[in-house]
Amino acid sequence: MLALLIGILFTVGVYLLLRRSVLKLVLGIIFIGNAINLIIFVASGLVAGKPPFVTGQEPEPEMADPLPQALILTAIVISFGIVAFTLALKYKYFSLTNTDDLDQLTETENE
Repeated sequence: MLALLIGILFTVGVYLLLRRSVLKLVLGIIFIGNAINLIIFVASGLVAGKPPFVTGQEPEPEMADPLPQALILTAIVISFGIVAFTLALKYKYFSLTNTDDLDQLTETENE
């Protein structure tokens, strides 16, 4: 079920990246970022491991591996920064050109 969700998120993200709108480009980046986070989550496995500190006195409690969780949290923070920066660029671009079309980026003032 998660594999289907990952495929749908990735497909929608790629579709939105191929559109001619800056806002759709940002939404595509968000969808692909979420799909990659889910891939890391699923690939890490949901198997409980041993705790990092074992005293040997009491029975060992089950504990999930913290490395994939740290990777996903870092990816969420980085993707938030990228999205915020891209939205700031979109706002400046829209205020200068009054359009959301990405084809306008390739044109120069002299044309």
